Amino acid sequence: MQKRTDIRRHERGFTVLLAALVASLVLSLGISIFSIAQKQVILSSLGRSSQFAFYSADTAAECALYWDIRYDAFGTTSPSMTPACAGAPLTITGAPGPLPYTMAFDFEPNGYCAHVEVTKSASDPRTVIHADGFSTPCVDVEVSGRVLQRSVELNY
Repeated sequence: MQKRTDIRRHERGFTVLLAALVASLVLSLGISIFSIAQKQVILSSLGRSSQFAFYSADTAAECALYWDIRYDAFGTTSPSMTPACAGAPLTITGAPGPLPYTMAFDFEPNGYCAHVEVTKSASDPRTVIHADGFSTPCVDVEVSGRVLQRSVELNY
């Protein structure tokens, strides 16, 4: 009778050990799955920010292209109208002068910053529109640590 009691005590110890082993295995598996899910969320948010930055750059480049082709806003003469994109007037810096020259403006399509430079030259390509789009508003571009930038360039 004494031997059976000793065997049961050993079996109890084995059961506790087995339960602890299974619990640690399940815990490590859960932590691994959580880590993978967390990385996927970060990756998808970066993809989303990248799209916002690209679309702001593309919108600003198309705006500059429209005003350059339609109204010669970046030519050597002043345009007949004040350039505006999405209802917001553009403040163009730089002035036309001897070729090559560069004019620039900032634009915030849908709250995301875009910086555009239009360079005119005498050689091909005669006009280069370079737009940098950002995933944040213009006031946050210099101070935020999580700004994503995409660029679009048009040559004609």
